[in-house]
Amino acid sequence: MNLDFAPLIAKRRVRFEELEQAITDPALFDDAKKAREILREHARVKELITTWDALEKARIQLIENEEFASGSDAEMAEMARAEIEEINARIPKLEQAVMLTLLPPQPDDDRDAIVEIRAGAGGSEAAIFAGDLYRMYARYAEANGLGQELIEASPSDAGGYKEVIFQISGSEVFRRLRYESGVHRVQRVPATEAQGRIHTSTATVAVLPEAEEVDIELRPQDLRIEVCRAGGPGGQGVNTTDSAVQVMHLPTGKIVRCQDGRSQQKNKEKALTILRSRLLEEKREEEAQKYAAHRKSQIGSGGREEKIRTYNFPQNRLTDHRIGLTLYNLDRVMEGEIVDLIATLEATDTQERLEASTSESV
Repeated sequence: MNLDFAPLIAKRRVRFEELEQAITDPALFDDAKKAREILREHARVKELITTWDALEKARIQLIENEEFASGSDAEMAEMARAEIEEINARIPKLEQAVMLTLLPPQPDDDRDAIVEIRAGAGGSEAAIFAGDLYRMYARYAEANGLGQELIEASPSDAGGYKEVIFQISGSEVFRRLRYESGVHRVQRVPATEAQGRIHTSTATVAVLPEAEEVDIELRPQDLRIEVCRAGGPGGQGVNTTDSAVQVMHLPTGKIVRCQDGRSQQKNKEKALTILRSRLLEEKREEEAQKYAAHRKSQIGSGGREEKIRTYNFPQNRLTDHRIGLTLYNLDRVMEGEIVDLIATLEATDTQERLEASTSESV
C-alpha cells in the first residue's frame, strides 16, 4: 500500500512551529496536565519530522547511488552498489517509523501496566500455567530493563497461582503489553498425568494502564477500607502482622485486597492503584463500545472471552490466533523472549489503524 505522506508531514511542520512557541511560554506550566500533554506532543512531532527528513535523505541517496552504479567508473559503481544494499535495508525501517509516529497515540501508551493473571479452566494445571505466564512476563521485564513488582498473589497448593497481580514499569510499557490481554490456552501433558494424555487449560491475562489520581477520583466517602491479618499458602514471604488491606469501592462494589507489602500504608497505596486502574479500564471500555460498530479491531480488544493464543508444548509451538502467526520456539517464549511477537502484533495493528485513519481522512 503506497501512501503519500507529504501533505500530512507539511501539516505536522506547521503544528511543530506552534508547539515550539507554546513550550517557550512560561504560563504553560501553570497547568501541569496541559504542559505535560504539550511536551509529549512536541516530542512526538519532532520525532516524526526528524524521521521523515532521514527517510527523504535516504531516498535521495538511493537515486544518486543507482546512477553511480550504472556509470562508467567501475570503482565508484562498486562502492555505490554496496551502499544501495544498506540503504534498501534502511528505508523500510524508516517508513515503518514514520507510519508509527503519524498515527495519533493510543490512550495510555506511555503508562506503566498493571498485569492480572488468573487461572481459568483446567483446575490445578491452569494455576500452574498462570504461574508460567507470570514467570514469562517477569523474565521479559528483566531482559528489557523494565521494573517488575509483585502486588498480590494467591498461590495454588499444586503450584502456580490462582491469581497473581503485578506491575511492570518503564518506557511505554502499556503500549508494548496491551496486546497480551485475553484468554491464553495451553496444551501439554501435566506432571500429574499418569497416562501421558495432553490436557487443555486456560488462564486469563488483563493488562491495565496504571491510572493516575487525576484520571479517577476516589472520594473517601466512596471507600470502605479494612485491615486484616495477612495469610495464605507459602507464607514465608508474607508478613503475618495485621498489614493486609482490603478496599471496597461502594458505588461499583469492586473489591481489591493487597497483602504483599510489608506495611499497612504500602498495601493501601497498592490497593488504591489497582482500584483506579480497574475503574479506568471500565471507563475506557465504555467509551470504546460507542465506536465498536464503526471499526473492527483485529488485535487488542482485550475481550476476556477471546482465545488469543495457544501454547502447545509437545510441538514447541505457539500460535497467535488474531494474526494467524505460528512460531516453533515456545521454549524461548516461555523464557520471556516475546519482543518479536509483540513487535509483529503491533506492526499489524499499526497497519490496520493507518489504513483506517487514511480512509477517514480522504
